[in-house]
Amino acid sequence: MADSRYIEAIGRRKSANARVRITPADKVSVIVNDKPAAEYFSSEEYTQIVEEPFKHEDVTQDFSVTVKVTGGGQRAQADAVRHGISRALVKNEEKLRAPLKADGLLTRDPRVKERKKPGLKKARKAAQWSKR
Repeated sequence: MADSRYIEAIGRRKSANARVRITPADKVSVIVNDKPAAEYFSSEEYTQIVEEPFKHEDVTQDFSVTVKVTGGGQRAQADAVRHGISRALVKNEEKLRAPLKADGLLTRDPRVKERKKPGLKKARKAAQWSKR
């Protein structure tokens, strides 16, 4: 019964939020919004991004991963899932913190779209200035 306990973490990127639960298992499996990761993400590149934390040489244990992800686009969702998985792995085994941090997997990417300001066409683009 001790094996059924899970570790939960949250990953974020832009406006995407991923609630990640990892459970020890015989092999790595990632389920995103009730679909396998390869089926949920349209591109093989996004699936590789999601599985990146498990490919690290310091991660020795295999996990079953369940993710609920909302908001953002596919790339932001994939990055949010990767961030959440990395944080959950560190909660499980604290010695993984240094190598995962060195690879940038624990860093929350703070870049988001800047808001449009009044009087401008976009966030910074103004109307063309005319002398006369």
